[in-house]
Amino acid sequence: MTTPKVNNLDCIKIKQDAQEKLYERINMLTPEEEIAYFQQSIKASRFSEWWDSASSQGEIVEKRPHT
Repeated sequence: MTTPKVNNLDCIKIKQDAQEKLYERINMLTPEEEIAYFQQSIKASRFSEWWDSASSQGEIVEKRPHT
């Protein structure tokens, strides 16, 4: 099976559209809600297994803003 060739692929536009959609989803969330949103998104994604593994091995360091 071959992948069809796309002649007018605008990678920058695709990236900007994705960023805009994400901004619209998290724009009004508190920092805690934003963290929960991303945690839920990861758990529902194909990266869930890796995230759990990395978390249990201490590979993920949570950074919080200085207050």
